[in-house]
Amino acid sequence: VALWRSNSSELERQYSPSRWSHRMSADAVIKAHVKALKEGTERARSLAQTLLNVPYGEGDGEKLDVYIPNTNSLDVHLVIYLHGGYWQFLSKEESGFMAVPLIEKGVVVVAVGYDVAPKGNMDLMVSQVRRSVVSVVQQYSHISGLYLCGHSAGAHLAAMVLSTDWSQYSVTPQIKGAFLVSGIYDIQPILSTYVNEPLKMTEEVAMRNSPSRLIPQLKLSSSSCHIVVAVAQNDSTEFRRQSEDYFKTLEASGLNVTMEDVENTDHFSVIELLVDGEYHLTKLLLKMMGKS
Repeated sequence: VALWRSNSSELERQYSPSRWSHRMSADAVIKAHVKALKEGTERARSLAQTLLNVPYGEGDGEKLDVYIPNTNSLDVHLVIYLHGGYWQFLSKEESGFMAVPLIEKGVVVVAVGYDVAPKGNMDLMVSQVRRSVVSVVQQYSHISGLYLCGHSAGAHLAAMVLSTDWSQYSVTPQIKGAFLVSGIYDIQPILSTYVNEPLKMTEEVAMRNSPSRLIPQLKLSSSSCHIVVAVAQNDSTEFRRQSEDYFKTLEASGLNVTMEDVENTDHFSVIELLVDGEYHLTKLLLKMMGKS
């Protein structure tokens, strides 16, 4: 590990997911990713009842979108989705795609917006997603199961939500399951890469916002949560190491965690495919909810 840490160009390559796709060039895979997410979200908006731009805080960026199934059941499962984009791209506007297969099973999907860099910094983003979860719990008192899903930077934020000291908030969310997809759990390696340019994180900020360092708090807050750490077969070596290390640390702490190495996927398709009810991770999520 120390060898490539001293080699900044290799570090940049390891933390550039678009350079690892086997399907297309780096630029093309990002364009295709945004297009896939947008199309999926448009489809979800045409299928579901929606509540768009619901505020969860005072800030302009503190809004969420709710995708509601046609169900009379008072007993709903709800999934909160936290988007990726390296804490600096994407938004809730293209984050409703996973509602497509879930709403027909009676599951509510909430896509959370947060202030990406440079407008938002890491501490703010973590605070925002935590408050968004509290807000959802307060607004939907009849949730029978609350689940989290995050991709890439969103998986990092979801892991930070699982590691929250809820005593500082008005409610304690009972999160039953969390899908952490191709995430980063130790932020320190990216401090010296291009990723940190808009974030401007110091070592101290990176340490307090690294889920890998917050396992004791996660044990206190989320011991009953079933955590799925998923990684793409064609993710970079370093992204795969991040997931494997985090999984092993959670497992060694006695937490309910499973690892999913998703074959024939890259960093982008691993999440895009959640638009499909037959996709491995979609089926796994529905099974966790008892809806398969």
